[in-house]
Amino acid sequence: MTAAPSLMACSSPYCVKIDTLLSSSSSEFNPISVASSFRACRFRRCLSTNLISCRPSAKLKLNFFDSSKGRGFLRIQNGGFGIHYNSSKIFTQTLVARADANQTEDEEPVEVNEDHTNVPELLQQQKSSQLAKRVIFGIGIGVSAGGIVLAGGWVFSIALAAAVFAGSREYFELVRSHGIASGMTPPPRYVSRVCSVICALLPLFTLYKGQIDVSVTSAAFIVAMALLLQRGNPRFSQLSSTMFGLFYCGYLPSFWVKLRCRLTAPALNSGVGATWPILLGGQAHWTVGLVATLISISSVIAADTFAFAGGKAFGRTPLTSISPKKTWEGALAGLTGCIATCVLLSKILSWPTSTLGAIGFGFLNFFGSLFGDLLESMIKRDAGVKDSGSLIPGHGGILDRVDSYVFTGALAYAFVRNLLPLYGV
Repeated sequence: MTAAPSLMACSSPYCVKIDTLLSSSSSEFNPISVASSFRACRFRRCLSTNLISCRPSAKLKLNFFDSSKGRGFLRIQNGGFGIHYNSSKIFTQTLVARADANQTEDEEPVEVNEDHTNVPELLQQQKSSQLAKRVIFGIGIGVSAGGIVLAGGWVFSIALAAAVFAGSREYFELVRSHGIASGMTPPPRYVSRVCSVICALLPLFTLYKGQIDVSVTSAAFIVAMALLLQRGNPRFSQLSSTMFGLFYCGYLPSFWVKLRCRLTAPALNSGVGATWPILLGGQAHWTVGLVATLISISSVIAADTFAFAGGKAFGRTPLTSISPKKTWEGALAGLTGCIATCVLLSKILSWPTSTLGAIGFGFLNFFGSLFGDLLESMIKRDAGVKDSGSLIPGHGGILDRVDSYVFTGALAYAFVRNLLPLYGV
């Protein structure tokens, strides 16, 4: 990593500027002397950057502003305070560091840009770009998911297994993050990897065997033995976090296979099924499981959309401290949208035949999606991260996209299987 420092006169003291930092695969710690001037920083293709104040001061404090919302943190090395800035996908970033001796807690860091442009305008441009990414990838994911649900069978189960594997890897990375691991002992990496593979296999076992109880019990026994027989001192926190991961990432998502692929009773009254091409399965392809899955997924999407729009327009009362942006007004809007979608689709697809059943299905889908969303928010809050990963551009990780569906599949299956007479046909 190379740097070319330069100086700019300004009233703000104790900061530095680096004009260009080249790519580097390793994290370097570059001390730079601090002069009485303010500096802005432009990084190009930079994987890791460190700004360090070498000015001796018992009360030295460093703040930074990053227009791309990249992550940085305070670091100490060889008695010097510094900012360690890490990001794996940076092409052009702006970082402003300010190190003031005797800086007070109330003082805000100065936000400056190397090109002397307006920082709010930069942020607005980035938000627009982020929104465009979210829309494009969201449409792509929605179309792909719709095709996979319609295909069913092994196509649906394999796609779900791939999503489960990616989600379980993100979960165990969150467990190992500094925010959570500082208060507990995370499971060994080899155990978390084995558990991720087991989670990915559970949907396939569910499709093949039809039942999941024996599979998940056997998997839990294997993982528990691996933890108890590891070298060193096994900890209960390792067992609890791994067992929850097996339940959260493997067992619960497998109910989507039971809902989509195991409820094979035909939805006889469906008008769509009557016109479905014979080459694609004809009317027999439109089973209760397919219709219930489409309605459940569509109602969760409607709940998220209505909750976001209602919260933006009318949100005043916070719903919970776990997710400060969620409001009671947004939740009520989401519930309304979810129930309305269920009732509308029940009329179009002629399932369930009871309007009361459709309303109950909407209630269940909404509360399952809300609980799943809040649970993942709690995990991320404890981990100290905004997103569970970066797998989907503009959306974060796979858990950020599927958190609303984790509990919904199990609740929807139980409702259709046990509460709707003759599966609601």
